[in-house]
Amino acid sequence: MNHGIETRHADNVHVEIKDLVKHFRQDRGFIDRNPRVVRAVDGVSLDIERRRTVGVVGESGCGKTTLARCILLLIRPTSGEILLEGENILKLSARQLRGRRRDMQMIFQNPYSSLDGRMSIHRIIAQPLRTHMSMSGAEMRDRVVELLEQLGLSGDFLYRYPHEFSGGQLQRIAIARALALNPKFLILDEPTAALDVSVQAQIVEQFKQLQMDLELTYLFISHNLTLVHHVSDVIAVLYLGRIVERGDSDEIFGNPLHPYTQALLSATPELDPKLRRQRIMLGGGVPDPANPPAGCAFHPRCPVAKNDCSEVVPRLMDVGGGHFVACHPDLLQPSSN
Repeated sequence: MNHGIETRHADNVHVEIKDLVKHFRQDRGFIDRNPRVVRAVDGVSLDIERRRTVGVVGESGCGKTTLARCILLLIRPTSGEILLEGENILKLSARQLRGRRRDMQMIFQNPYSSLDGRMSIHRIIAQPLRTHMSMSGAEMRDRVVELLEQLGLSGDFLYRYPHEFSGGQLQRIAIARALALNPKFLILDEPTAALDVSVQAQIVEQFKQLQMDLELTYLFISHNLTLVHHVSDVIAVLYLGRIVERGDSDEIFGNPLHPYTQALLSATPELDPKLRRQRIMLGGGVPDPANPPAGCAFHPRCPVAKNDCSEVVPRLMDVGGGHFVACHPDLLQPSSN
């Protein structure tokens, strides 16, 4: 059943993010002449190929969610380009952008807060259909039932409310809402972080199956490198608004070169003692993005930093096979397991 929605595939989807910047100005008073500027995203470039998944990983405060919201124009970037199928959506009129929003959707971290508890499940899932489509009440109801069943839920849930469901069921309802308009591109922002461990694997497998069935393109955001490795074709490691390492998922996971990536992986639990890495302890936390360190932003916490690191900002360089690292070449050492 299609219920008035044309079949649209992701055959031509290709998302390009070029030098994306988002700075927040924080005025501290009416006559403040030196406002703080928070560099939340500071020059990110990514290519996301159709029907593939790019994972973005990093600690809290590194700019992952801000990046996601900028890509979907939930907040307006300071500068840069966002191309969907070659079209720069930053240059679209409000009317044109409204049409494009059908092609890109976001699934948020916490379904308890992303779903309106005062609305029935039918109203929640049908909301984008009311906004973007001309459908009769019967067609809308049939489409909502179809989405629920596609996510393994019963059509009998239509007139229940969010408080009657478990976290896993709520996240499936959130996914159904995101899929209502047959989008081509989905941003998944920590989509399992608020769920019980027993449910996380089910939701992840649901995403993988949906990608195969519907030919979707994903940007998957998480702080869990093991999870990102499991679901992603390409991994980008973000630190203080900048990508410090990017490459094939297996290559990043098996041969991390940037000291920050190595530290993230060393903190990943492993059941097999042979696969456990020597733990790298990082001092302090992510620096204030309104007052970033000079040079490489990671150098105050880096266990191998040298004098040049506090003076020169390293550029992303290709070290072979599409593996990019933003670090001084003489500091790059394969991690020791």
